[in-house]
This record gives sequence, structure tokens and C-alpha cells, in this order.
Amino acid sequence: MSTVSRTMDRPGLVQMPLFKKTFDKLLVANRGEIACRIIRTARKMGIKTVAVYSDLDYNALHVKLADEAFYIGPGPATESYLSIDQILRAARQSGADAIHPGYGFLSENPAFVRELEAAEIKFVGPTADSIAAMGDKIQSKLIAKASNVNCIPGYDGEVHSVADAIRIAHQITYPVMIKASAGGGGKGMRAELSICRNDRELEEGYKLAKLESQSAFGDDRLLIEKYIDNPRHIEIQVLGDNHGNVIYFPERDCSIQRRNQKVIEESPSVHLDERTRKEMGLQAVALAKHVGYNSAGTVEFLVDEERNFYFLEMNTRLQVEHPITESVTGVDLVEHMLYSAAGYPLALTQDDVRVCGWAIESRVYAEDPEKYLPSVGRLLTYREPMLDIGVRCDSGFIEGSDIHMEYDPLICKLVTYGQTRRKAVDTMIRSLDEYVIRGVTHNLPLLRGIVSHPRFIEGVNITTHFLTEEYPDGYKSKVMSTQLVHELASISAALWARMERAVGAAQNKWDIWVQMTEERSKARHEAKITLIKNGELFEFNVTVLNDDQYQLSQYMKRKPKDEQGKTMLSPMPGRVVSLAVAEGDQVSEGTEIAVVEAMKMQNVLRAPRVGRIKKIHIQPGHTVRNGQVLIDFEDS
Repeated sequence: MSTVSRTMDRPGLVQMPLFKKTFDKLLVANRGEIACRIIRTARKMGIKTVAVYSDLDYNALHVKLADEAFYIGPGPATESYLSIDQILRAARQSGADAIHPGYGFLSENPAFVRELEAAEIKFVGPTADSIAAMGDKIQSKLIAKASNVNCIPGYDGEVHSVADAIRIAHQITYPVMIKASAGGGGKGMRAELSICRNDRELEEGYKLAKLESQSAFGDDRLLIEKYIDNPRHIEIQVLGDNHGNVIYFPERDCSIQRRNQKVIEESPSVHLDERTRKEMGLQAVALAKHVGYNSAGTVEFLVDEERNFYFLEMNTRLQVEHPITESVTGVDLVEHMLYSAAGYPLALTQDDVRVCGWAIESRVYAEDPEKYLPSVGRLLTYREPMLDIGVRCDSGFIEGSDIHMEYDPLICKLVTYGQTRRKAVDTMIRSLDEYVIRGVTHNLPLLRGIVSHPRFIEGVNITTHFLTEEYPDGYKSKVMSTQLVHELASISAALWARMERAVGAAQNKWDIWVQMTEERSKARHEAKITLIKNGELFEFNVTVLNDDQYQLSQYMKRKPKDEQGKTMLSPMPGRVVSLAVAEGDQVSEGTEIAVVEAMKMQNVLRAPRVGRIKKIHIQPGHTVRNGQVLIDFEDS
């Protein structure tokens, strides 16, 4: 047996003993990066692994990494990864004696845990009772109050109607936040409508939050809380066992979010002092002990400018951003989840947990950074940054992998570490510069823009409003002047000529075609060029077409053109959930037209102009393509 491998070899971190016997075979009931991450720890511990896959994932990386793999159904998650029957069938066929759910899917489903108990298969996570208690936001708030945990002022019951919501909002006063009672991860919290400042916003927010909550969790119950202005979103990782022990880890600051979902996280937080850090940790432990918590979980808080903190929710699972905690403590949380599930007491005490250095995580998504709309397609080029000391990539994809609209758009979690925050930031900037993705729209430019932003580097004025304040219309790349475009083209030509000389290629007279859009075509040559001009970084791809390819490109199908704003195109592939207009309706710019679901998110599509609805090409339930014509307009 080998000793525990560390994310990064650093002095001052607790050292673990040799591996102990846990399980013979572990089924990972998930996909993507988290399935790969769990499989790697299980392999390190000498546990055989079983992957599960849908029609869309038969060639996925997690399937290749596992010792065995079992088919569990069609692409839609409801028929595969969310199917308790299919997961149980795979567990029985494989002979797995334990199941790790990862995050999402069945990870916070108490019915799933009870089914496993009946089948005498260990669930690597908390008990069904703990999940049920803390998974319901209404009940969890009551439990938090009973545990003497600071809570946000709000209504402690379920909201039954729009009128009920408005009455409650008047009692606790605006602004308020409306969200789903079930689930987490930002689902059931409308992008621009979860925060309501008047009755009209609350009426619209109620309707949409109910839709998304029902779609994401099969549960449309809602609750209302007082909205805390300019908060930080800071969470505490806890770890428990079956012997009554619970400890907490250093906080994670998750304040940089879009659509109520996290984009960049770091540990520790520059905002907390030692007293607040300890108080938050002790309250998190008190809450966990109150419900007999026996695994890894996360207690989330909102923290105001004066460091007053309020309970938000508890996620009864392994958190997406857990790698930054592992980076600053050297503790493998998945390993300890497996030990706890096997009945061992915690091998750590609170005094063993120490913070060493700083870690930052960037979530690399397949999405448009301007409008935060998901993207699907194949990763034609996929190169992660060099895995040097202080760099970690948790990904579930390789070059040639497909990104599907049925699943979460997360491609990779890029984590960087440094002895100081500035070193971690600098390593993140360099790593993002090295990252190459082609084939899908991605948010690498946004991530690069955030971590190099003076406000982020300073770190003292970061709230959950950071993205809306700095990029109110979404992140847009800087527009280059004509002169700069010509300079870049000249440099690219010179670099290409030098490359051809280096490989002994014949020197012919040729033109350089520099493509600055998302249009793509097969090419004989291509290269990525990174330049810095006057302190600003620019990246672009150089594509060289041969004569036949250039001629063929003239006849390729073009995207539908919007004739002077007379059509509305779908900005993403997805499924039409609802339609808010009828033919003949008069609409203003910004009027809601439809709601399209993609990658588990409800996206409100709004009218781009003033006019009358001439023709509607879609109906609820229809599947739409990116760029498909949805609506024809005519002048009023």
C-alpha cells in the first residue's frame, strides 16, 4: 500500500496514515469531471470502480477511466442518471458494495439513499434523514434557528400563491429573494428575477422560479427571504463520521457568480478575520451535529460588509469547489468520505486542520460569456494548461469529446495554488493563457478578464454583484482598431513564415487570412498566437486555407440573417418550456417571448425590438437549434 498522495506537496499539512480497508467495488453514479475525480481517489485507495453511462456518454472519459462500465439509459437525465432503478440495476449487476453520487443528480435524494439501504449497498454520503432535513430550505432554516445559527430575516413557511408572496414581501419589506425550497446550485433562483424589489417583479419572479424548480427538482415549493444587499457568499466545509465527530475546514469565498451560480471561488477569504472565521465554523459544526451529519457537506452563509453572517443553506453532498479546500489543507475529502461511509472515525481533529497558502478555482464552462447562454458541440481542440506545481485541472473531457445540452455545461475546474494570494492569482492568469478550447463557445475570456481585473486582484471589494457591476451587458472582448488588426496580421504572417522555414517547407507567395469570429472550417494549417501590446493581451487563431478549401467555403451554408431585425433567432439549442406571446401581439423591446430550457437552466428570451408578432415558429415542448428562427416580427 502507498501513502496518501497530496494535491500539492507542501510543509505544514497533516500527514495521513496508510490506507485502511474500505470497499471492494465502488459505483460512481455520476458523469463528467466529478466522476473522474472520484474514480482517481478510489483507484489510489485500491478500490475497483464502476462507471455508468447514457447513450450520449458511451465514449466519455469517466467510462474509460473506470474498471467497469454499465449502460443506464437514454440521454435525458431523467431516464438515466436520475433513474434510481437504473442505478440500482447497474450496482447489482456489477457487484458494487458502495455508491458515491458525486454532486447533482441523485446526490441529495433521500429516497435513493433509502433504496440503497434496503439493497444493503453503502451510500457514500450522509443519511437519508440528514438529506431530507437540510435539503428542504424551509425546514433547514427552522433547524438552523434551533441550532443557534444566524439566519436571514424571512418567512419560515411555504409560499402558496403570488398573492401570498406579495403579502409576505410587504411584511418583511423589499427587496426580497424568492427561491426553490428544494435543491441548490442556483437552480430555482431566476437569473434576473430572484431578487425582487416591487410587486411586479415578484409576480414575474414567482412564476419563473416555480417553473424552474419543478423542472430541476420535481418540486415547485418556494420560499421568500429578505435580500441582503452587497453580500459576499462564503461557505464552510464540514466533515463528519458515524461516531459523532464533526470538524470544519477553512472557508471558501464564492462571491463571483453569474445567474446565482458560482464562477470563481477562493480559499481562504480576504474578507474574514480570525474571529468571524471561527464563529462561522463553530456554527456550521453545531448545525451538522444537530442533524447527526456523518459525511462531507457545506454550510453556506451570506456575509455583509460588517462581517455579519447569515445562514443560507446546507448542501448535503460533496461541493463542486471542494478542490480549493483540498489545496490549502492537503486533505483528500473524497478519501475521508469513503472512510466515514466504511464506519471509521475521523482521522483528523479540529487542531489538525491548518491553512497553508491560497487557492483559486475557475470554472470553465461551455457558454457564451456575453449572455451566459450555454453552448454545445464537439471539442475540436482541447489543451489544458501545463500541470506544473500549483496547478490542478479536474476535467471530464478530452479532445473530441461532445458537450451535450442535456447536462451541465461545466468542462473543467482549473485550480491554482500559491503561498500568497497574489502568487495564486498570477498562476491562474498564466494557466488561463495556456488553455485552448475550440469547437464550443467558452468562458475563458471572461475568467481571464475577472482574475486580471484590478478589483479582483485587490480583493477587498468583491460581492455577489461583481459581474453585473463590471459587465452589466455581459462580458465583451475589446474591439481592436483597424491598425491593430493589420499589425497582428503582419506579425502572424512573419511568425508563420518562420515556422515554415523551421520545418523546411517550400516558400511560396501566399496570403494570410485571419479569422476573428466563431466561424470555423477545416484547414490545412492553423496556429494560436498570443501577443501583448501596450500591456494588453490578445489571442487569436491563424487559419491557412488551401485553394480547394477556400473555393468550397464560398458555397457553405451561412447562418440565417436577421433582415433588419425582423426575426428572432434562438441563441442556444434547447427545449421550449413556455410561450408568452401570440401572433398579432404588440411587444416592446425586452418583452418576454419564451422560456427555453438548456443544460438544466431556464432561459428567458426577450423581444429584441418593438413590433408586432407576425408568425410564431415554435410551441412549448419543441426542441430548437442554435440560430433557429423562432419569431417573425413586423412593424407596428
